[in-house]
Amino acid sequence: MAQRTDDTDQKVYPPLPRTGLQLGRSHRGWALIAADSMMSQSADGVKRTDPVRGRPPSHESMNRQLVVILSIITLDAVGIGLIFPILPGLLREITGSSDISLLYGVMLSLYAFMQFVFSPVLGALSDRYGRRPVLLVSIAGATVDYVFMALAPLFAVLLIGRAIAGLTSANMAVATAYIADITAEDERAKRFGWMSAAFGVGFIVGPVIGGVLGDLHLRAPFVLAAALNGATLALTFFLLPESRARSVERFQLATLNPLAPMRWAFGLSIILPLLGVFTLFGLIGNIPGTVWVLYGQDKFQWNGLMVGLSLASFGIWHAGSQGLLTGPLIARVGEVRTIIIGICSDVVAFILLALATQGWVAFAISPLFALSGVAIPALQAMMSREVGEARQGELQGVLASLMSLTAIVGPLVGTFVYTYTRARWIGAVWILGAMLYVVMIPLLIADRRRWAERRI
Repeated sequence: MAQRTDDTDQKVYPPLPRTGLQLGRSHRGWALIAADSMMSQSADGVKRTDPVRGRPPSHESMNRQLVVILSIITLDAVGIGLIFPILPGLLREITGSSDISLLYGVMLSLYAFMQFVFSPVLGALSDRYGRRPVLLVSIAGATVDYVFMALAPLFAVLLIGRAIAGLTSANMAVATAYIADITAEDERAKRFGWMSAAFGVGFIVGPVIGGVLGDLHLRAPFVLAAALNGATLALTFFLLPESRARSVERFQLATLNPLAPMRWAFGLSIILPLLGVFTLFGLIGNIPGTVWVLYGQDKFQWNGLMVGLSLASFGIWHAGSQGLLTGPLIARVGEVRTIIIGICSDVVAFILLALATQGWVAFAISPLFALSGVAIPALQAMMSREVGEARQGELQGVLASLMSLTAIVGPLVGTFVYTYTRARWIGAVWILGAMLYVVMIPLLIADRRRWAERRI
């Protein structure tokens, strides 16, 4: 079989965050895929100008804006990461029950659902009215919401607060658009990478601080998250100028439909097997993303600090894998073999964690979970090449929709399986997750055969 090569395809795509250990990646996922969509659709040759003064912005001004927006993204990520180690404990306190797995899954799914629905809404509003006002309103809403959740006396109140948090977190798509506005086309791939790194740094620091504070007082991380969002609000208000003029085009309600890209995808049979693989990656990845904290507390008796350290450990390895390994590995062994390496790494990690009897094993296999992240960029590159340059934006919209849908369905499935298998064997959820990878094999074989037929 001929090896896939395409020397003409040199576009650099911002890597999709690996869906294994989805903790926090759903927040990045929308933004990074939206970034790729904007990068591929923006070759319009329009000269970039300052929307206020009507002249090209200075290099110094653009660098200052970039530093400010990256700082905002980092603070936002810290605020998000603060909450993960203490959310199960808060649910136990509010409900008075020790079995909160299903409620925890509902909380995660609701967050993802709100993000899924409102990312295109906030993006469209920022196109219409400007990036700055949408960022200010959403950050202010998040600040108030964290205070609201810190004081929540009932599960229903906490659920409402989590829904609002999902809505306001959709502003990551607006932050991505801001970076696209202030960046020349040939610099965007690099700067989108910086954006991913900024979020990664915040999400490494956030869980550790949240775990320490949560051990001192269960609701303290919400208070700190509110303070950080207040600082972000001030930073945005005083230091972040508008990046684009308001649109005068007629507002189209169709742009607010998050499922709209899917109609195009199902009509393009050439990438359907790869879309199936991508969807399975998302569903499987949500298993650790959903049960990681629950599993660590139930099996290893982790406190908040240990949960935070475990998330930080994964974040460090994941950042290193995405930043240093993905590109060279794809260049050396090709996209299909890279996907296989990613699958094998995840399967081994799942099995080892299922059989683990000591908490240190979870830290030791973090590199395996991180290595599995090389598969998603390779898969994205394969699909990108199949659809051609003219339809990159549509493809990225499809991937964004699929990632969000799996983030909605995955936590419900993951917590359901965990709840009903835990009594018999607490590690069963990991084995079932590893077994799902078997479904990918015929899809990958179908894609390889189709490619071989095209080369004949």
